[in-house]
Amino acid sequence: MVTDQGGGVSETDGGPVRHIPVLLSEVLAALDPAPGKIILDGTFGAGGYTSAILKAGADVIALDRDPTAIAAGQPLAAASEGRLTLVHSRFSDLAEHAPAEGLDGVVLDIGVSSMQIDEAERGFSFQKKGPLDMRMSAAGVSAADVVNRAKVSDLIRIFGFLGEEKQAGRIARAIEKRRAEAPFETTRDLANLIETVTPRKAKDKIHPATRVFQALRIFVNDELGELANALFAAERVLKPGGRLVVVTFHSLEDRIVKTFFQDRSGKAAGSRHLPMVAARAATFTPVGKPMIAASEEEASRNPRARSAKLRAGIRTEAPSPGDDLSIFNLPELASLAKLGG
Repeated sequence: MVTDQGGGVSETDGGPVRHIPVLLSEVLAALDPAPGKIILDGTFGAGGYTSAILKAGADVIALDRDPTAIAAGQPLAAASEGRLTLVHSRFSDLAEHAPAEGLDGVVLDIGVSSMQIDEAERGFSFQKKGPLDMRMSAAGVSAADVVNRAKVSDLIRIFGFLGEEKQAGRIARAIEKRRAEAPFETTRDLANLIETVTPRKAKDKIHPATRVFQALRIFVNDELGELANALFAAERVLKPGGRLVVVTFHSLEDRIVKTFFQDRSGKAAGSRHLPMVAARAATFTPVGKPMIAASEEEASRNPRARSAKLRAGIRTEAPSPGDDLSIFNLPELASLAKLGG
């Protein structure tokens, strides 16, 4: 599942894109798949990474929260002769699908898939008129629920934190005024309002609605929480020597992955203003460079790779110190459950 979200924006929120696995050779080098190994692909999408891992000889357990992705992957599963197991699941629950003996690798490619963007009825793209949905799992609270029911203060925080939208207050107040007259139902409905409130300037590289749509998608699907919990889950089920490889496209997501590997490095933390925190045994050691970005050649061939960042680590024998979401300093936002229909 991939998206081009560099610097906090995602042009793929606007229109159709063709699925091309990002940083494929780099992912394979970091993951090191081989016959006899079991790799979990937590974001199956269109199967780009899974296909390459199978070709390298490893067996694959592939997860996706989108039932349409699982259905579309059945021919690949059939052709794999039992080496590919497809599971309809969030990747934060990956530990539930790992074998008792553990995994040799976990790969996560974070974001929204090109297939979802291309389907107008999914409501991810503001350039396609469709219901204001954005749910990857096709269940639960929709973007329309959020826009029509959330408090203005909550909308401001969602647009500001998750979309890094500078006009969050102006847009949220305009939404409140408009929804009092009629609820928002379609993607174009919302995009037109945003374009009216914050007209596109000649120097702007993205549509005025891009950041708001990105923020709604991340919020509706709890993408930051899902990623954080998936990292902890991978730590629990990877064998010693197993590899965790994560590709992100958004600064918020990359920050979570970077923070996780730093926290698990075993180095003592502290500053000149605070006491040192005792070092603990490292649960991951780095694979190659701390961060790998797409080459200029790949970025020119596949614009969606421009903001991609790969981070990877090798699991040690040290026990997991446990899940602690506080290390990520995630923003406190409105409760999704309270916004449902």
